[in-house]
Amino acid sequence: MNAAANEANRHRVPLRDHVATSIRRYLGDLNGSDTENLYEIALRELEIPLFAEVLEHCDGNQSRAAAMLGIHRATLRKKLKDYGLA
Repeated sequence: MNAAANEANRHRVPLRDHVATSIRRYLGDLNGSDTENLYEIALRELEIPLFAEVLEHCDGNQSRAAAMLGIHRATLRKKLKDYGLA
């Protein structure tokens, strides 16, 4: 890795920090109301843009996208279908 890449990595905010910020904002937007199935909602809200962006990055190649995601292509295809992305 070159010096510029090392410098960029040193200042990169971890993805989990972005997720935590979004979850805090979502919980705050509930304004004291409860919600059910937050785990399922959060997974769906993360997976949809994750799959869409990775597929775009891989020029629509599902095999490459699945490999990048670390899941089987069949799993990716099922989730894309479930989310109406296929």
